[in-house]
Amino acid sequence: MRCVAVVLAAGRGKRMNSDIQKQYLLIHEKPVLYYSLDVFEKSFVDEIVLVTGEDEIEYCRREIVEKYGFQKVRQIVAGGKERYHSVYRGIESCGTCDYLMIHDGARPFITEEILLRSLSAVREYGACVAGVRVKDTVKIEDGNGFISETPDRAYLWNVQTPQTFSFSEIKAAYEKLIENEDAILRQGISITDDTMVYQHFFDRKVRLIEGGYKNIKITTPEDLLAAESFLSFFEKKC
Repeated sequence: MRCVAVVLAAGRGKRMNSDIQKQYLLIHEKPVLYYSLDVFEKSFVDEIVLVTGEDEIEYCRREIVEKYGFQKVRQIVAGGKERYHSVYRGIESCGTCDYLMIHDGARPFITEEILLRSLSAVREYGACVAGVRVKDTVKIEDGNGFISETPDRAYLWNVQTPQTFSFSEIKAAYEKLIENEDAILRQGISITDDTMVYQHFFDRKVRLIEGGYKNIKITTPEDLLAAESFLSFFEKKC
């Protein structure tokens, strides 16, 4: 069994209001990207493919991979215009493996427990995604600023990463996406995560598994403050 992780770090992070891309902002003197790479490095994952901006490849190699000694980062590749382009380029660089984990590098607090749950679920179901149950009541808008529906939150999840798949199937799904990209965009379909690609082309169920409420995505300055608080709490416990 061979498992590869594609870690995405090509986003610009416009909502962070910073000249520094969010994956390189510091949390307790280490870049956001360091933390997820460190978990994958110490896990059962065999190889990491890091996807970043074309202009940041050498920076990542020197200031992150070499500086922190990440031996499992075998390739650093340039991302594309959209997230799904970046994922596809990562998949193309994987070679052959059994399972693929796709993770956003802006989620620093992934844990080995989540990785193990993902591995167990993908071996049984072929595809799974980490997530947490929604705590708040969710409203659906009618398009004019009024409430049209209140779905039962017992069935609602906030989806996270990693999203884990049989490699051959997710590779085939992304190949079909890229091949049919223009037609899909004309239909107004917005591709926001990997399970959408998988289900669109395979029409199969994806297993939801428990992620973690601390497995946040660093998107806004408030998220960075929360991340610093989490780390301070972890360090006190240790």
